[in-house]
Amino acid sequence: MGTTVGFDLDMTLIDPRPGMVAVMNALGEEAGLPLDGEHFASNLGPPLDMVLRDFGAPAERIPGLVARFRELYPEIVVPATIALPGAHAALEAVRRAGGRIVVVTGKYGPNADKHIKALGLEVDVLVGELWATGKAVALREHGAKAYAGDHLGDVRGALAAGVTPIGVTTGPCSRAELAAEGAEVIFDSLEEFPGWFSAFGAPEPVR
Repeated sequence: MGTTVGFDLDMTLIDPRPGMVAVMNALGEEAGLPLDGEHFASNLGPPLDMVLRDFGAPAERIPGLVARFRELYPEIVVPATIALPGAHAALEAVRRAGGRIVVVTGKYGPNADKHIKALGLEVDVLVGELWATGKAVALREHGAKAYAGDHLGDVRGALAAGVTPIGVTTGPCSRAELAAEGAEVIFDSLEEFPGWFSAFGAPEPVR
């Protein structure tokens, strides 16, 4: 039986920032609210309702704003998104070793699935709308042994699940921040993942 590895999506496997800037600015213009697309795209990770609340959106408008964001998203963000360096190779390393791949993301599941299909990312399970320690539920359910992500919330999720926390510095958090949060392994990008996984995912010797 191979090793199951979990991966975050935004800024771990994919870079959606140009589209994120555009969609948040479009939403703000349409809604007449001061939504900052650049700030949003530079700090991806937290749930959208939390982001909108931090931007000062009225609480009663947030459900409608979230719904509209999700409507605008596929045409604006998906075509402008690219896979990050090493993303395909990291997934292939797990698959080649007989393992399974679980993507656990705070993103709305149907839109996350559009990214995965558009970029040809081969994953076994996709779980959306989980953030920080909430990700532990899916990681435990699917038997993950490690979880890779770019945000401090991803490290917290891995630790809560009792799996190896892997940090990547492709997102908003520095190596020092990820280490302080408890990441056991830190990569500059997923290009470093296959070499590390060749030892981590190796079967234990028969005794």
